[in-house]
Amino acid sequence: MTKPKHVLGISGGKDSAALAIYLRNTFPELNVEYYFCDTGKELDETYQLINRLEGYLGKTIEKLEPKEVKDLGENPFDYYYQSYRGYLPSNVARWCTKKMKLEPFESFVGETPTISYVGIRGDEDREGYISKKRNIQSIFPFRRNIWSEEIIKNVLSASGTERLLDLYSGVLKGSRLDKVVQIIREPLILLDRHFDQNRMAIQERLNLLFDQGLPEFNKVVFDFLKDKEYPISFEDDYPLLYNEDVLVRDDIFRMLKESGVGVPGYYEKMDYKVDGQTGQYARSRSGCYFCFFQQKIEWVWLYEQHPDLYHQAMEYENEKEGFTWNQHESLKDLIHPNRIRQIKSEHLNRMDKEKSKGSKYLLDKVIDAEKDCIACFG
Repeated sequence: MTKPKHVLGISGGKDSAALAIYLRNTFPELNVEYYFCDTGKELDETYQLINRLEGYLGKTIEKLEPKEVKDLGENPFDYYYQSYRGYLPSNVARWCTKKMKLEPFESFVGETPTISYVGIRGDEDREGYISKKRNIQSIFPFRRNIWSEEIIKNVLSASGTERLLDLYSGVLKGSRLDKVVQIIREPLILLDRHFDQNRMAIQERLNLLFDQGLPEFNKVVFDFLKDKEYPISFEDDYPLLYNEDVLVRDDIFRMLKESGVGVPGYYEKMDYKVDGQTGQYARSRSGCYFCFFQQKIEWVWLYEQHPDLYHQAMEYENEKEGFTWNQHESLKDLIHPNRIRQIKSEHLNRMDKEKSKGSKYLLDKVIDAEKDCIACFG
């Protein structure tokens, strides 16, 4: 029987690094392969984190580049930038993600059944990138629900009810089984074109089942998938079925610090001055230093902390053609002293508003990159 490959992509961000540490320490029996999709335009802090992480894991993190680029020995981003004739990537044309992240990953996996571990935390409400390839299955170890939305919909579908009840009868007895039968028999009403409402209904159903035993639920799902040709169906058993950890942001920073790997340097908040007041800024993401998802305050951070990289980012812009990293504003215009002052003032005001609300994570609240891109950050 073919055994699945276990892989974890290291983005250079805090969550994927913490997940690598967590899996090594909690599930050493898993032979996890680590990879990093190198765009050639990362911050030095990203490469430094990867080097420290390799030392802690005692394993090499394989650097993935598109084969056509690697064979030519060119910089990945510059190669595709030329291929797209100077058309910069944007939120509506993410060729950077497609060509330098997703395609190298799927080439690395090939046709081997693969379980891909994703570092989405228990305090986040998002799914992340899910490959459309049938041989790749995502697992979310930090969440209470380790399964993808696709699997959960499959398990909770009306057509699967009898199979689900049969499997539950093998892991629960008495009043707990009676409660599960009651939950599953209750019709799950899902409406066309009501995505958020449907997600909420599914989550409510899941929470009720989780409350009757999380390991039991996971074991039922594991057995349910045995004839569904998911990669996990090739496993005889799976240690994460019995895990009940739910890890949130505080846990991530704690693991990184206690391991000695440390938090990526670009997360460190730095003071800035504006109109006699002091604010703090930092970068909230891994990925290319010129990522178009950056908010204006992050571009200011890049300009003031890495001016050489900022000016390199400027060189990619073509204002005549309208190819700029930000809509309606070039990087040249953004660093005019009055514009920097305006950006800092607006950022400081937003931070003060969040502070008045008692927000615990002010920087992340105002600059929340984690929901922007499906593959680059984590």
